[in-house]
Amino acid sequence: MRSAQFAGFVGLICTTALIAAEPDFVTIFNGTTAKGWLTNGGKPLPASNVQTDGLNPHGSGGYIVVHEKPHGDFVLDFDYKLSKGCNSGVFVRVSDLKNPVMTGFEIALDDTKGTGMHDSGAIYDLVAPTTNAQKDAGEWNHMTITARGPKIAVELNGTPVSTIDLDRFDKPGERPDGSKHKFTEVTIKSLARSGYLGFQDHGQDCWYKNVRIKDLN
Repeated sequence: MRSAQFAGFVGLICTTALIAAEPDFVTIFNGTTAKGWLTNGGKPLPASNVQTDGLNPHGSGGYIVVHEKPHGDFVLDFDYKLSKGCNSGVFVRVSDLKNPVMTGFEIALDDTKGTGMHDSGAIYDLVAPTTNAQKDAGEWNHMTITARGPKIAVELNGTPVSTIDLDRFDKPGERPDGSKHKFTEVTIKSLARSGYLGFQDHGQDCWYKNVRIKDLN
């Protein structure tokens, strides 16, 4: 009995040590300062883009606003709110800030109700969401994006909505099922597994807050 108790105690210590060693989430936008954020043109994010409701990429002067540090495997967790009719997105693993569309991945955020390749939660033009779990424009949503090796998974308002295995996209412009996508100039499987993350300005107001990341590398 004592041996079993001792083994259990050792196991508890080991488990506790592993939990303690696991990196915690780090806040990368705290709602009060633009420090640590850039436009994809390399300029600091203007202070005017930090607003009462959060970080608003609209009017920043860049196509996307990005966190200054590249990330490889990670869990990105944040809240967002769209204005009516808004089209935005979250970019991850962008390797060339001058060409984010062709060197990274976009998780679509749009004021829509569908489940197409460009609706909220889609991995843009590659994988459609299984359901549209987004709330109405003007309401806050919560999203978690997990990138680990070739797998990227998206959870929206507590519901898993999309996942992709990049290794299966081994032909330019073609999905694993043979259907066509817009990225004809690149092989999705070959894109970098590390890069910048950020939020898109597609011409309308949207806000991001409580942005935090947990590096898994």
